[in-house]
Amino acid sequence: MSNKKVVETYMDAFHEHDHERILSCLTDDVTWDMPGFFYHQGKEAFDKEIENDAFTGKPTITTIRMVEEGNIVIAEGAVTAQMKNGGLLDAVFCDVFHFEGDKIKQLTTYLMQRKQQSS
Repeated sequence: MSNKKVVETYMDAFHEHDHERILSCLTDDVTWDMPGFFYHQGKEAFDKEIENDAFTGKPTITTIRMVEEGNIVIAEGAVTAQMKNGGLLDAVFCDVFHFEGDKIKQLTTYLMQRKQQSS
């Protein structure tokens, strides 16, 4: 399976909130860094972030493009998710996936909230 296919599987599983499928794409010592927000190491910490208590329901993830070179896949897209406090996460993202073999070893997520339009 190409690294892009692994990222597609990961994104589909994230959209479906399928923890088992997400974790199957990762190395045991995976790191997830969202600069300015968090840094997690290991599958357990990764899994806890997936189950973020601030959100409810399943996110809507739209991938705009993916680029693969060597052991790196970069995915650009948008995500919306309902927050438990009534707010809405409406953001664009750029995920940089580093692979070891056919598993994701490192993920760096750059996320920016879209500007809310005033009525």
